[in-house]
Amino acid sequence: MATASPPITPKAPGAPRSAFGLGQIGFLAGILVAVVVSLLPIEGLSPEGRRCLGLSLMAVIFWATKVAHPGYVSVALLTLYITLGVAPVEVTFGLWTKPIVYLVVGGYLIAAAVKGSGLGQRIAYQYILRFVTGYRSIIVGAYALGLVLSLLIPHPWPRSFLIMSVMIGIIKSSGMSRKDGANVGLAVFAGSAPTSMILLTGDSLINSIACQFSGQAVSWLGWLKYMGVPGLIASILTLVLQLKLYKPDGEFHLDKESIRQKLSEMGGFSPSERRCMFWVALAIVAWATDSIHGINTAWVALLAVVGLSMPMIGGVLKPPSWNDVPIATLLFLTAALAIGTVGAYTGMNEWLAGVLLPETVPANPFLFAALVTLLGVAIHMVLGSVLAVMGIVIPTIITFTAASGMNPLVPSLLVYTTLAMHYVLPIHHMNLLVGLGEDQGLYTDKDVMRLGLPLTAVVFVITIGVEVIWWRITGLL
Repeated sequence: MATASPPITPKAPGAPRSAFGLGQIGFLAGILVAVVVSLLPIEGLSPEGRRCLGLSLMAVIFWATKVAHPGYVSVALLTLYITLGVAPVEVTFGLWTKPIVYLVVGGYLIAAAVKGSGLGQRIAYQYILRFVTGYRSIIVGAYALGLVLSLLIPHPWPRSFLIMSVMIGIIKSSGMSRKDGANVGLAVFAGSAPTSMILLTGDSLINSIACQFSGQAVSWLGWLKYMGVPGLIASILTLVLQLKLYKPDGEFHLDKESIRQKLSEMGGFSPSERRCMFWVALAIVAWATDSIHGINTAWVALLAVVGLSMPMIGGVLKPPSWNDVPIATLLFLTAALAIGTVGAYTGMNEWLAGVLLPETVPANPFLFAALVTLLGVAIHMVLGSVLAVMGIVIPTIITFTAASGMNPLVPSLLVYTTLAMHYVLPIHHMNLLVGLGEDQGLYTDKDVMRLGLPLTAVVFVITIGVEVIWWRITGLL
């Protein structure tokens, strides 16, 4: 994860220069940890397990201290797993034999089609004209648009940037203050975290990872059954919290005429929009009925992509659309998942469960949910990366509960919910980090912290007070 570097203030002549920055310190610390842990005679952990633990901790330190771009760190970890004999290629790169990575690829390309055709922007304009009347409704609209567009765009980042591009026009035309504009931007990007929990394709990246780690086949409707209500309540509580914390700084006057003008300039539905709407609607129907026809959501996404690229029936996706598929993110995903799979292969996960967790699984499900949430929040505060923490914590908790007979989906979804919702600073959640700054979502670290600190209590409310009860009702627990 990387943010824009702060401006460098020139030093006065002769002023001492700092020898080490955070990246250099992290680089040396990561290597030292990897070497020491690999050589320590840790009882109950094999040599391969020690090397796995050392290299995994090194990668996490590199990610947290921004030693290099996450893609490069991921390549280093994957390569070292193989070259140092920790795990074979098929275990280390096992992700690429599974549907999840292709759902992510399909999600980015579908997002490119929805944005490039103009369909997403048209929906945003129509929503604003119909439902936005003032400051409160525009904050609500940021959350609502995120949920609506999650049906069409299976990844929160392109959804948020699309919505923000419309919101920027509203902020400028209304004469909104910088503070209120930042609140709107925060609603767009912060709202994308809980609203992405509702649908399996709401976030094709981490939602699919949660299923992958559990080892359970979860249909599109199955995810909606288990996560729809918790995700909806999480979205409402986050929205209410933001409305309470961020009061408008001044009067808000929405110039709906300018919105109508922009919509009028788009004209009627273009052929590209119609074809895009057809293929995305077809994909949604196929996703919703995957338990009937048995075709994985990833293959449905790729078939929709193929349709969107073909002449006459598609033509929306062009060769440059492939530039929207970030190879670095896919490698980061591979590395984060490899920590868990290689950890299981070497026995590291079992060892971690014995060290970090009590001897027995709490019989009370509320107490168990509290334990998992507390562990997830604590490790996330230190490590910062959602994917990296998922890669470590979910396999560890599943190993811990293996003898109890608990459905592995329960600990996996508890950890997922904790990390999908929790953040204090933008570095704790990529959904917030990608929108940080005056050129993106207009909000600052301080704005995020003001929401993130009390939101931590909401995380516990959702995992303990909502999910445990809901999963008992639906039969998961």
